[in-house]
Parts: sequence; C-alpha cells; structure tokens
Amino acid sequence: MHKFTYAAAALIGAALLVSCAIYTPPTPEETQKVVKSSFRERGIAKLDRLNQSELQAACSETAAAGTELSKEVRARLEKQALATVKLPPDGVYLGDFKQGERIAQTGVGLQWSDNDKTVAGGNCYACHEIAPQEIAYGNIGPSLKGYRKLRGDSQAVVAYTWGKLWNSHAYNACSQMPRYGDANILTVAQLKDLMALLLDPNSPVNK
Repeated sequence: MHKFTYAAAALIGAALLVSCAIYTPPTPEETQKVVKSSFRERGIAKLDRLNQSELQAACSETAAAGTELSKEVRARLEKQALATVKLPPDGVYLGDFKQGERIAQTGVGLQWSDNDKTVAGGNCYACHEIAPQEIAYGNIGPSLKGYRKLRGDSQAVVAYTWGKLWNSHAYNACSQMPRYGDANILTVAQLKDLMALLLDPNSPVNK
C-alpha cells in the first residue's frame, strides 16, 4: 500500500513539473485586456485611467515578477520624471498651512461620484502621519510629523519637497504616492499650501 502511495505521489509530482514547464505567462497586452474587462466607465472615471506610462508598466511588471528595476532603468525613469517638475512661476513655495491641513484631510476629487468642478484634495492622511493632533492616519508612507524640524528648510529641502509633491517618481521610480502636480490632481496654489503645512515653522506639523 505504501509503495503504491509513493509511486502515485511521484507520478503526480512529475505531472506537476511538466505542467509548470509548459506554462506561458500572459503578455502585458493580455493582462491589460483582462484588467480592463473588470472595469466600466462611470461618471468622470473613464477607462483611459488604466492606460499605463512606460514607468508604470515597468513597475507593474517587476512587481508581478517579484523583482526590481535595474539601476540603469530606475535612473533613466527617475530622470525623466524629474524633468516634468515645474517650479512655482512666481518663485514662492509656501502658501497657507491652514489651507494645507484641509487639503491633507480631504479625499474627494477624480472619483466617479465627483464631477469636473469638484476641487480635489490630497488625502495625505490616508498614507502619512502628519500633524500630532490628528489621531487617524495611514502608515503606507513615512511619518511627516516634525518635517521642517527634522529636515530644515534649506533650498535643497524645499526643492526636494516640491518635486516630491509634483511627481514622486522623480525620487523613487515605483513610488505609490500620487503625482499631484504632474497628473493635475492639485493646483499650484494647493501645492504651496501643502508645502506650508510641511515647512512653515508655525504649522502644527512643526510644533
């Protein structure tokens, strides 16, 4: 009985090895077709949101394969993302931190239930700890509490913070953070308000 069991197990194992050897993964086009078949357009949410850029496709493919981008590809994609960053035309980076706090707490905008007149928020607390008095926040991203106190307000820090908000892929190719400026999610004025939330010494973030 034991010999039969071992023999059967060996045959099953061999069959599984053969089936694995002939498995052919779907092409990116086939994957996109399956993904798109699971969505439908509703309101302002259109299917073109599923179209990926070269960077998004590269990050999706490596994530699916459990690998990482090569240093060369990562550097090239981050350089391209950095080139999209547009600095404030008036040279002023900080707005109103009180407005910045409201933007960080607001998650509306670009959803099917919104319309093209809805003013989008940043929904920053979904991923970050920011102001110490806020008791509900996510931890996908790093804590931003005490941002200016910890990092200072040098020109390099200001430029980095603006660039990170504008297009996070400039500093981390496969970042999950929204491209607030590059994707036209937030206006320049809103980005200035978020900058103030992080860098104004009077902001609750830095108290």
